[in-house]
Amino acid sequence: MSNIDVDAVVLPVRSDEDVVRLRQSVREQMIAAGFSLIDQTKMITAASELARNTLRYGGGGEAHMQKLLNGARKGVGLTFIDHGPGIPDIPRALTDGYTTGGGMGLGLSGAKRLADEFELESAPGQGTTVRICKWKPY
Repeated sequence: MSNIDVDAVVLPVRSDEDVVRLRQSVREQMIAAGFSLIDQTKMITAASELARNTLRYGGGGEAHMQKLLNGARKGVGLTFIDHGPGIPDIPRALTDGYTTGGGMGLGLSGAKRLADEFELESAPGQGTTVRICKWKPY
């Protein structure tokens, strides 16, 4: 994602209440940027899944929310960062149904489908960073 980040906001992801606040902040940012209700819902859902993963599997962390500019394109980006145990097998973790925590195993793969861009970096023992963005159609 080679974009210009404008007005980055850092949001804590340390409790269920933080996840609720993050969802609301993403909604407000998407509305302010003029996204459709469908795109708002996609980004809010992806953000919620990734925030819950940050909390549940990464022991908490933070989310960076940015307005993005890439030429004439405008978007909203989110970066989730934790310092948890990391993901040892990223391709497997992105497979529908794979879980290490008893859930449905759709969080990462679902977030990837809902976002226009998705990047995941992780190393065992060093944590995980996930970046997503949604671009406003012209």
